[in-house]
Amino acid sequence: MIQKALSIFCLLAILIMLSPEKGNAQIVNVESARMQSDTIGWMGSFGTSFSMNKNKVKIFGASADAHLQYKTSNDQGLWLILGNLNFLKIEKNRFLSDGLLHLRYNRKVNEWLRWEFFGQFQNNEVTQIDSRLLFGTGPRFKLAKTKTFRLYAASLLMYEREKEAISPVIRHSDLRSSSYLSFTWLPKDYLELISTSYFQPLLKKFSDFRIMNQFVFRVKATPHFSLTMKWNYLHDRFPAGTAPKTIYNFSTGFTYDL
Repeated sequence: MIQKALSIFCLLAILIMLSPEKGNAQIVNVESARMQSDTIGWMGSFGTSFSMNKNKVKIFGASADAHLQYKTSNDQGLWLILGNLNFLKIEKNRFLSDGLLHLRYNRKVNEWLRWEFFGQFQNNEVTQIDSRLLFGTGPRFKLAKTKTFRLYAASLLMYEREKEAISPVIRHSDLRSSSYLSFTWLPKDYLELISTSYFQPLLKKFSDFRIMNQFVFRVKATPHFSLTMKWNYLHDRFPAGTAPKTIYNFSTGFTYDL
């Protein structure tokens, strides 16, 4: 099984490394971080990934992720803590960085409905965000769940406070809708595909929206060690400063489950 998994991963990794890269899209894929387990108490994982591409210019990227999860003894509540740090270097220019810290609480209402509360802080030099602080809440629905497939959707409301990394300084305080659709497919015991797509329009101006998507392909090599590939996409209709409207990137790495 391990040899077959490694063969699949190596083939896809080669294809991804030959693909173009543009920037670094900072996305929180909560579904890829949730650890599906009946274990009560603490669980966690950490991982890292790297990417390099040379077309007209040489681009090097690296990232690190950490995740902690706590399930309450009555299985009614789930706490998630996510951290992410990325670096991007283009030719001989200095490193550009972005970081993110995300806290989420998931409260079970019944078998198909949970209520979520979350907070997040991030900064991103590529998208010219000096700081972004947000809080939100709303329902999360279980649309389908089988042994090999899970489908979830959520419609949340969030408050966002943002400071752009430009001069003169521009600040925003807004309400946004944050809806997402996520599925997990497990075609084999050692293969996992997770996709999460977000749509975040400004409530007072729906033409001001963000679309985000992440695909995660994970190959389990051992019970604790997995090889991982990610594709991230971000489109911001009205980005900060002179930041590009569309950013995407591919990366390969590993994850270790504690």
